[in-house]
Amino acid sequence: MSNSLPLQVGVQEAATMRDAGAAVVDVREQWEFDQGHIEGAIHIPLQTLPARLADVPADRPVVINCHHGGRSMQAVQFLRSQGRDNVTNLEGGLDRWSLDIDPSIARY
Repeated sequence: MSNSLPLQVGVQEAATMRDAGAAVVDVREQWEFDQGHIEGAIHIPLQTLPARLADVPADRPVVINCHHGGRSMQAVQFLRSQGRDNVTNLEGGLDRWSLDIDPSIARY
């Protein structure tokens, strides 16, 4: 998917991507992930991302999320610097996802 994904996508587009088979990678801390996360998300805390690069799917689009979008943007920039152009940031993070897509996920 060479350069075909925008740097970030809104929650509606991210939900459509996930439903079409994109992976979701959550880069928040364990305690945050335990409070709630997007169904099916792969948990890779930001600090562990360099060591767990192989755990980020390379064969399909990947939406990276955190709480509000800051840490996930750092992850997207790191992954793109490693040649992973199949990644995009979830604009507004899990907070926006909870508001617009899945209100069963607790906001904090």
